[in-house]
Amino acid sequence: MVNVARVVAFLVGTAVVLGTVSSAVKTVVMPRAEPVALTRWVFVSVRKPFDWRVRHSADWHEADRTMARFAPFAMILLPGVWMTITTFAFVPVYWSLGVDVPRDAFMQSGSSLLTLGFAFDHHGPTVAVTFIEASLGLSLIALMISFLPTIYQQFSRREVLVSQLDTRAGTPPTPVALFRRAESIGWVDQLDDLWLDWERWFVEIEESHTSYPALPFFRSPRSERSWITAAGAVLDSAALRASTLDLPRSWQAQLCLRSGYLSLRSIAGVYDVDVDHDPRPDDPISVTRDEWETVVDELVAVGVRVKHDRDQAWRDFAGWRVNYDSALLALCGLVMAPAGQWSSDRSIDYRQRLINGRLLPRAGVRRWRDVRRTRAARAPAASSAPTPLDALDPADLGPAGGAAGRPDGDPGGLRG
Repeated sequence: MVNVARVVAFLVGTAVVLGTVSSAVKTVVMPRAEPVALTRWVFVSVRKPFDWRVRHSADWHEADRTMARFAPFAMILLPGVWMTITTFAFVPVYWSLGVDVPRDAFMQSGSSLLTLGFAFDHHGPTVAVTFIEASLGLSLIALMISFLPTIYQQFSRREVLVSQLDTRAGTPPTPVALFRRAESIGWVDQLDDLWLDWERWFVEIEESHTSYPALPFFRSPRSERSWITAAGAVLDSAALRASTLDLPRSWQAQLCLRSGYLSLRSIAGVYDVDVDHDPRPDDPISVTRDEWETVVDELVAVGVRVKHDRDQAWRDFAGWRVNYDSALLALCGLVMAPAGQWSSDRSIDYRQRLINGRLLPRAGVRRWRDVRRTRAARAPAASSAPTPLDALDPADLGPAGGAAGRPDGDPGGLRG
């Protein structure tokens, strides 16, 4: 019976060790997003006290400082969790090889993993396991040491265009500010380079933010700035350029839109947010016709030329916006983004309101299906979409539209 128990202990300990190593490799080494239960559990668990602290923050700046510590703290804690699990997982392995349990086996495991060498057994199989555990300990530490520079390199690349957008679209960035400044310097019809830069930016963040799921939670150096609200402002600006401004068609703006909504959908998918990949152009969106009309009137007031047929322009805008609407809102809620027009000001989860200078939680979280019903009841339907580029397949580049991301009540969209 004892021999059977030792065999079972060896197998269980080995399985836990292999699972932990697999989690570390998938998190750090794999160049694609894969679900990792342990990593997700660590981030969800660490997020809870940060959310509690945010709810008790006096103002937005305090809440932002709190959330700015979340991702780095979780990343530093993660290798500690790997090391702790590995240490305890080797305890039954050593016991199965004849080391007394629990004290001696635990000391042997800890000494081997951390390469301290104060506990050592000269028995042949135990020596082999000691070497294996010491190698794993060094490997886990080396993985994290190499991982952090990669994270911060990707973070720095992401923030370059986000920072640059301040000079062009204000803080927080808005389409009106972008086109107002462009109009004042005679640059409205020469924004193609901007769309090309952001098309490349969307491609880069899709690769980096799906390969490293912790990266979206790293906040910008300034509390008013966020990668996701900047993305929303650029996509809304490109949608207005493609649908509402009375200018020749810009294939650069349309490609930027497609690159953007595909990128946001991919990132949202990492966090189990459902996104309709074949939506209808007349699906409801979170932006109302009145809100759109207000922005168009502001553009006219600063001298930007808009199309005379506003009904068609609204349908065209809604046909573009519906592609990224749900993913944008879900990601704004997930990372608790700062204020941003048509993005974090209506995000689903972790909505916060400033009342008399104090940050207060919203009374309740509305389900996205309720938002859909409300918008559908009071907003005109978008019945037609802009004509796609003649040179491309309409199935590949049309403002088809994305329906709603539905977190289904899961806090932050992170299901463990």
